[in-house]
Amino acid sequence: MVKLVPDTSIIIDEMVSTLVEEKYENAEIIIPEAVFAEIENHANKRKDIGYTGLDELLRLRQMCDEDLISLRYVGRRPQLDEVSLARGGEIDAMIRQIAREENAVLLTSDRLQGRIAQAQGIQTYIHEKEDFDTYLKTELEGYFSEGISSVHLKENTVPMAKRGRPGHVELVELDYVPLRYKDMDRIAKEIIEQAYKRHDCFIEIDKLGAKVVQFDDLRVTIAKQPFSEGFEITAVKPVNKLELDDYNVTERLLERLRSDAKGILVAGSPGAGKSTFAQALAEFYYYDMEKMVKTMESPRDMNLDDNITQYAPLEGDMENTADILLLVRPDFTIFDEVRKTRDFEIYSDMRLAGVGMIGVVHATRAIDAVQRFIGRLELGIIPSVIDTTVYIENGEIKAVYSIALTVKVPTGMVEDDLSRPVIEIKDLESEELLYEIYTYGEQTIVMDIAKNFTEDKAEDKSPVSRIVERTLREEVSRLIPNAIFNVELLSDKRALIEMDPDYTGTLIGKNGKTITELEKRTGIGIEVKKLELEDIEKKIPINATVSGNYLSLNFKKEDVGSSFDIIVEDEYLFTATVGKKGNIRLKKDLDMAEDIIRCMKKNEPIYARLRNEELY
Repeated sequence: MVKLVPDTSIIIDEMVSTLVEEKYENAEIIIPEAVFAEIENHANKRKDIGYTGLDELLRLRQMCDEDLISLRYVGRRPQLDEVSLARGGEIDAMIRQIAREENAVLLTSDRLQGRIAQAQGIQTYIHEKEDFDTYLKTELEGYFSEGISSVHLKENTVPMAKRGRPGHVELVELDYVPLRYKDMDRIAKEIIEQAYKRHDCFIEIDKLGAKVVQFDDLRVTIAKQPFSEGFEITAVKPVNKLELDDYNVTERLLERLRSDAKGILVAGSPGAGKSTFAQALAEFYYYDMEKMVKTMESPRDMNLDDNITQYAPLEGDMENTADILLLVRPDFTIFDEVRKTRDFEIYSDMRLAGVGMIGVVHATRAIDAVQRFIGRLELGIIPSVIDTTVYIENGEIKAVYSIALTVKVPTGMVEDDLSRPVIEIKDLESEELLYEIYTYGEQTIVMDIAKNFTEDKAEDKSPVSRIVERTLREEVSRLIPNAIFNVELLSDKRALIEMDPDYTGTLIGKNGKTITELEKRTGIGIEVKKLELEDIEKKIPINATVSGNYLSLNFKKEDVGSSFDIIVEDEYLFTATVGKKGNIRLKKDLDMAEDIIRCMKKNEPIYARLRNEELY
């Protein structure tokens, strides 16, 4: 009777039972405890290969019960650290040792394991996986017909799909029969099994309850409990592969891409066609400009020519990929897509190292793509990292911005000593100035020039005046949280703060130290006056805070029990009585609370007016 010792790889491939039926009848199967431990470890992590291996072990047990084979378990169960070092070869070494001691044939699907065993003089059978250069279409692929860009399957629902091109997509039913769990399981297993066997497929992400498989040109996401409440499979396929000539690319944009553009952002909302345009850019740079182009993707789903190498996160970390790319020295790198703070930092590091970068970024407006770098980089560095932003909407180029740094007085300010570094964002075609980004005090200002400085706009206060007043209100509120005060801009260089007499000394500070520091931070001279008592009693600014699910309007202790009218944006909102703790509390989800929170976000003051009951 021939003795067989299978390792973990061939059990996961479910080939032992097949070999027994076809090649080794009446064999004695000797299963090392190390194999059980490794498969159990995979199953405990909810990995499909663990469950597949258990299914094969159960089949072998059934064959033993039917007297088709004899089954024996040997060896010791490995320690936890040995299981965790499985990739280092500890488990494989234990299995080879058992095959040697039992004078048995080692069964494996791992070519390296097989060759090592043969070198050690162990009888070995290596299961060669099939060549899947030619293969049958999977059930999931069968759902894709002309024009379908994505297929959406979920248990207990009918199969759905999106058909059309970006901007013109419709959701259609593919069948009238709902899919059951067993149907979903069958489709998922077929995809995963082929991903292990086909050279054009691989598992990109494998987490508890979620898998992402790049299956030829399909990106397949498989979700199940505990990650999702139900079994779901989503497959996305690139419908269009366009060239740059297929877009409305102007001569000015084409010239910029050829010469000046080295830090490019391709922005747009999900499904707008960002990646399709980035693909066109990649092939433009490779074929038309004869540049070496690589990509950084997670998952790797861009539909590119074989000459352009696509890299995934190396050892799960895109920073490692960037390190390799700096050694490879590409002329341009496509980063699809830039989402997390670390992604923005990696994009910036590579650009500053001299690599041309094309980043794909989610944004609902073209300016939003630039703003996502604010706070992640020093403001002055941004124009060195980004010089061009292309906004895609419905598969078309809707806006192209150029980005540059200059030193000037921001638009709306007139004094020369207010000049500072300013990032100018212009429309590439018209060269119209659209936005300015600069610092004022401790704030970063993104000024919409077209919105705030049109010639026919007449307002009591300029946008710059509002910014200065808002900055002063924030600074004073930070220094003296409970103070009642008003801020008025007298000129570009001076402001008046009228303060509750109880707090004027605190604002000025000993020998004027506090007010002097405030003037330095804001870049403006400040005059402090006492707020007249009668003005305080008429309408006073109050401090508002948000904590948990509640909004709190904070008053003085002497106001407890008094009724106040609450006023926002010069409109009466409601009347309430100050509670024992010196505040008025509202739930955040109330309409009146939402109005106040909106004013807080805009740094607009909230007022209270003591209610005179004789007038009502």
